[in-house]
Amino acid sequence: MTDSEKRRLGDLEAQMEREDPEFARSLADGRPRSPREYRRGRAWLVLAVAVGCLGFGIGIGHGLLLATGLVVAGIAGHLFDPQRRRPQGPGPDIG
Repeated sequence: MTDSEKRRLGDLEAQMEREDPEFARSLADGRPRSPREYRRGRAWLVLAVAVGCLGFGIGIGHGLLLATGLVVAGIAGHLFDPQRRRPQGPGPDIG
């Protein structure tokens, strides 16, 4: 393996460690787990809460509870998106 290939592999390893340290540790231990973008346990929980809010809001006829269920369902939909990116560094400079 050439030096440039070794350097490239080192860069990829460092990037993976920054983006998903749990996944990188599991690979080093020899027991790989799913990368962060495919772990959706939290999204299912949020979706269950949303469905509960919607169902309960329909059952008792409470508009605010219905609206809360819809907003939480939108949040759950966002959590299911595997291509979501977390903000890196400072935001855009406005002004």
